[in-house]
Amino acid sequence: MNALRRNVLKGAAGAGTVAIAVAAGLLKPTQALAAWNKAAFEAKSVGDAMKGLGTTGPADSKEITIKAPDIAENGSVVPVEVTSSIAGTTSIAILAEKNATPLVGSYNLSGGTQGYISTRIKMGQTSLVRAVVNAGGKSYTAAKEVKVTIGGCGG
Repeated sequence: MNALRRNVLKGAAGAGTVAIAVAAGLLKPTQALAAWNKAAFEAKSVGDAMKGLGTTGPADSKEITIKAPDIAENGSVVPVEVTSSIAGTTSIAILAEKNATPLVGSYNLSGGTQGYISTRIKMGQTSLVRAVVNAGGKSYTAAKEVKVTIGGCGG
């Protein structure tokens, strides 16, 4: 049997199965959407982004570790890991302070989840990468400078 024909038939069968699940109400497209904090993600400054997140006056903490390269050769893909050793961590947000929109990610963690996030972010230029952690009703922060040689946000 022709491999292309086989792949087309598999794809059609998969699409048909998804269509039947949607029609039967077993799969709802709205369930796959993430929560969207429009005010925080569209903020043009770090202060406004923190306000949008409901964070005011975070304290510096040595219990937050940011692992990112000292020099990122390409700002389009900067690997960032944030680890919080603070008990009861409920959320972690990552901000790149000099981006046009500084908030690059906000993650809510379920009870008992380890305070750890690993992702890749875009950075337009050299700036501080800041992690904001909410735990026990308080906010904490830590920052690390990442130097960017080739900008990723249109630069």
